[in-house]
Amino acid sequence: MWGYYAYKPRKTKSELALQLEKMRKKNPDMQPVVIEGRKLANAWWAQAWNANLESYADYENRIGRGRSYVRSGSVFDLSIAPGEARALVQGSRDTPYTAAVKIEPLSKAKWNAIVERCSRKVGSLEELASGKFPQEFMELFTNKGDGLFPSPKEITFECSCPDWASMCKHVASALYGIGARFDNDPTLFFLLRNIDFTELLKKSVAEKMNAMLKNAGKITGRVMTNVNTYELFGV
Repeated sequence: MWGYYAYKPRKTKSELALQLEKMRKKNPDMQPVVIEGRKLANAWWAQAWNANLESYADYENRIGRGRSYVRSGSVFDLSIAPGEARALVQGSRDTPYTAAVKIEPLSKAKWNAIVERCSRKVGSLEELASGKFPQEFMELFTNKGDGLFPSPKEITFECSCPDWASMCKHVASALYGIGARFDNDPTLFFLLRNIDFTELLKKSVAEKMNAMLKNAGKITGRVMTNVNTYELFGV
């Protein structure tokens, strides 16, 4: 007999809030995604993450439903770890679905290219260290092929729901939830991409200093030592 899933209407916001409250009594460590205001993301890097997601045109229908899910408070829990994010997303059934987003590690060639590009923007890296993404770093994240945002072939999805599509509406809502997390804490992007930001900063500073020494031919009073430079950036 063909599989059949009886239709159930989606829960209302008040029903979702009540269910979440009950679940958090048993698991107080749950971290729901809360969207405040009309925008899903405010900072440019979070908006760029969402735009990159929406470029996966094959999943347009589910992406739209994912937006609706995250707005309604259906993402009951979202955790971000190196190379992976996991979420509990409430659908129409009684218990939430488990969704996962996994991103492949950067290739050595891509990592070296990023370090080389960052070495020319050490001042901006200081802003990154303080939790801000300078606008001039947009290219570093959004460039097709060699940017830090994952391409469709670098990202995989899993969900416990019966939808045949790899990016179901629960996964899409989790992806928008990740963007909301980036809005509040931009350093989580480096965690998700499994990038050691301290190592990136050190390598970038070293590359910059090597270039300065090569151009100058000798150390001058204007060149800072490695120790002083690292102390400057607090690493």
